[in-house]
Amino acid sequence: MKQDGRPVRIVDVARAAGVSASTVSKALNGSGSLRPDTRERVRAVADRLGFVSDAGARALSMRRTFIVGLLSTDDVGRFSLPVMLGAENALTVGEISTLLATARRDSVREQHHLRTLLARRVDGIIVTGKATDHREPLDVSVPVVYALAPSARAEDMSVVPDDAAGMRLVVDHLRTLGHRRVAHVGGRADQRTSQVRWESLRGALPKAGMELVGEPLFGAWSESWGRQAVDVLLRESDPGTAPVTAIVCASDQLARAVGDRLRERGLRVPHDVAVTGYDNWEVMWEASRPPLTTVDMELEHLGRRAAERLLAAITADADSDADSDADGEGPADGAAPGLELIPPRLVVRGSTIADD
Repeated sequence: MKQDGRPVRIVDVARAAGVSASTVSKALNGSGSLRPDTRERVRAVADRLGFVSDAGARALSMRRTFIVGLLSTDDVGRFSLPVMLGAENALTVGEISTLLATARRDSVREQHHLRTLLARRVDGIIVTGKATDHREPLDVSVPVVYALAPSARAEDMSVVPDDAAGMRLVVDHLRTLGHRRVAHVGGRADQRTSQVRWESLRGALPKAGMELVGEPLFGAWSESWGRQAVDVLLRESDPGTAPVTAIVCASDQLARAVGDRLRERGLRVPHDVAVTGYDNWEVMWEASRPPLTTVDMELEHLGRRAAERLLAAITADADSDADSDADGEGPADGAAPGLELIPPRLVVRGSTIADD
């Protein structure tokens, strides 16, 4: 249907429904924070007028490009790829296109990509990386959400895994299996991931009536260090014995190596020593014998949540530039600044519970 010989536009639907153009966009795209009756009313008006979405007209009427930049600093993709897939899935639902750029931990390359994304007039940017260490914030004029690697600026929007909760899940699981003496094998001691996981483990063990044997063993995030850590732990043990009944590792890569080395030293997993990992990295847990019990950081969900918060911030910016909505809708809750922790889940496999 046409209005005065021209196609029906978002502003026509907004006028007929008595709301703003941004509310029409949110209602038709299933985004934002609208009351169900408002969303249904707008859609009914759009159907009655015969409105057909047109990306170009929609962008012009709302002063948006409906393009979001995904900027990764990860040079491997092991952690950032699931985050970006989750974000892209959420953005696609809202008919948002994405532009992917990889900085590969190169600050010069990152600035180049930023200039390119801003020249393309992206509505916002999601930044992700390969670790949970804080990073310097971007100095840009569009909304930014930091996923996995949080911004060093507390008021920025950051979405990260709740690693402390993940370690508590591990401790509770081992407690229910009767373990009381535990060792810890971690990665680099100077990294936030190692620190958070270790501090959580140290705090959870005494509350569960469990004991840490020896000092925490920190080293590289590598299988060679995992094997070496076992030798350090068993240095004063008799052959075929261990001073612990469980080893909690800060990554699946470490845990796989720990399990291999324990078997080489004559110990059975999990009968003599249970082993847990962290990350739920399929390449590692599936290749381990037996398969690893581990913590899944829910990275795709983390990416989806980052995208939802970015869309909320973009919508809030658009609403602040327009007249207030006639129906009294405010900006979505997800636009609020600050850090958001994504709950993990424990995946139990054979490295802690024997099949026989």
